[in-house]
Amino acid sequence: MHGPIQRIGLTGGIGSGKSTVAQFLIDCGAAVIDADAISRGLTLPGGAAIDQLAGTFGAQVITHEGAMDRDRMRQLVFANPFAKQQLEAIIHPLVTKESLRQSQVAVAAGHLCIVFDIPLLVESGRWRQQLDRVLVVDCLETTQIARVMVRNGWSSELVGKIIAGQSSRRHRLAAADICICNEGLSLAALKALIHELAPRLGL
Repeated sequence: MHGPIQRIGLTGGIGSGKSTVAQFLIDCGAAVIDADAISRGLTLPGGAAIDQLAGTFGAQVITHEGAMDRDRMRQLVFANPFAKQQLEAIIHPLVTKESLRQSQVAVAAGHLCIVFDIPLLVESGRWRQQLDRVLVVDCLETTQIARVMVRNGWSSELVGKIIAGQSSRRHRLAAADICICNEGLSLAALKALIHELAPRLGL
């Protein structure tokens, strides 16, 4: 007999390996709802956030193709904390609405574990009450910087600024019900760890 549906919040700093963990959870049978992917969809041409973004920030944040100019918006947000608040006030409610819609579809399809992949779960403060448990993927900040520099080709300074704009490791770990330390693990070892954890998540 199956237990109740489990709603798991998955989070971790940039470069922590959170997306890799999400894929391994999918392999175990979880439905993963990716807040970043939803956010990107909202800011593509014709996306639900485009009109509000143009109305709030002006046409300079919209590309010729009609998408949000992510580089320009990133610069704007780094330079102006109020701009970050304005951006989040537009994007977050739309992401929440679509995430809940996708979770209903996953439940209807018979999934017993719904994983909400939310990079800013700890920062948002509004997700916790909707989740049964929070799963945090953790590693050293130096590891985060090295991984993202290789993956994205960004400077250490830029990665450092992004990390500074996220919750600290201490805050994330304080919010964790389950912590995965992704430091010095091979992909095979990380996969084995997730498969070992799966039964605790209803998988």
